[in-house]
Amino acid sequence: MNLRTTYVIFLMLLSQFASSQEGIPVYADYLSDNLYLVHPAMAGAANANKIRLTARKQWFDVDNAPNLQSANMNFRMGDKTGLGGIVFKDENGRFSQTGVYVTFAYHLLFSRDRTDLNMLSFGISGGFIQSNVDLRGLDDPVDPDPVILDRVQKDAYYNMDVGLSYNYLEWYAHFTVKNILPTTRDIFDNNTPVQESNNQRRYVASLGRVFEFNDKWSLEPSILYQATDQTQESSFDANAKVYRELNEKTTLWGGLSYRRSLDGAEFSEDGTSIENQQLQYFTPFLGVNYKKWMVGYTFSYQSNSVVLSDGGFHQLTLGYDFGKIKERWNCKCPAVNSH
Repeated sequence: MNLRTTYVIFLMLLSQFASSQEGIPVYADYLSDNLYLVHPAMAGAANANKIRLTARKQWFDVDNAPNLQSANMNFRMGDKTGLGGIVFKDENGRFSQTGVYVTFAYHLLFSRDRTDLNMLSFGISGGFIQSNVDLRGLDDPVDPDPVILDRVQKDAYYNMDVGLSYNYLEWYAHFTVKNILPTTRDIFDNNTPVQESNNQRRYVASLGRVFEFNDKWSLEPSILYQATDQTQESSFDANAKVYRELNEKTTLWGGLSYRRSLDGAEFSEDGTSIENQQLQYFTPFLGVNYKKWMVGYTFSYQSNSVVLSDGGFHQLTLGYDFGKIKERWNCKCPAVNSH
């Protein structure tokens, strides 16, 4: 295989990754009291203002492995308006993206008082994102190929996410459409054979309920489904989260998440027979809420026969609730109740 062929294949694979990962990737960080990072309608939905910081690193034994950092803040303005903002940086080998989102949410309260939670929320986020692809060092310095561009190609663009959330007592449901605007990024030079679709839409839906066993223990099963419009790829998460109330100021929580792709990828280990495998992850997570602080850790392990690395995916989340905390809702609803 010559260098030009290798370069074209690299661009095609990179373009496919970039198309599927426009905006903030959806990992398991939403399980660490970080729903706003996925669903814009949750901006200002809680009885406290929130700051959440995340840092994710994959495959410590692989150079230039994927990593993601994000910081977000959301808060309530008045009785019905929520505002929020997100900044993030996502890197994967020679591809990277940085961006910022600003969110407006509107909350309709059907509850007469704090004894029963019944709230329908709408949210819209506007994002500015810059995508980079680093082509430096790919060419042969002895026999350079004019097709290969020895530079970092960049393009910036805007997009929008819209969504709605419904919180009713211990039940909740969310639906978000990400990247609703048609967008084609010009990060690949026109003299390459790579073409990118302008359809980057992704759909994310989740549903869950909290079951209270007694004053100390509760269980929250939930599911999350996401699908991309252009590539028709989809996956689901099945989650179980357990809470243990130690006292009025401290809550321990943890659980397990299972993610499975609904689309198989073909591969061959011996060069003759073709097999099919579906991407799947197991993610245990653990955390604690103490007064206004929250710390969470997740570890994801890819359970497939063919993997790039046996190393796992590590993520830390740090949170702080600020401002005047309103009266708690009279329900086991951690997403909207803060200590």
